[in-house]
Amino acid sequence: MELRDKSIEVNEGELVIIPKGTEHRPVAKKEVSILLFEPNTIINTGEVLNQLTVKNPENI
Repeated sequence: MELRDKSIEVNEGELVIIPKGTEHRPVAKKEVSILLFEPNTIINTGEVLNQLTVKNPENI
């Protein structure tokens, strides 16, 4: 997980909690599967609206 000032390595079976309001970006060297929990009011691209923005996120 990349943050503005550091990177956090998250291995299989581990959990990371990012505080509200903290800019972050998940990255991986190869394809991975993740389970992400966040309110459906959160825009996946932050305050930037572009072709990567998900307008109707999936709810579980």
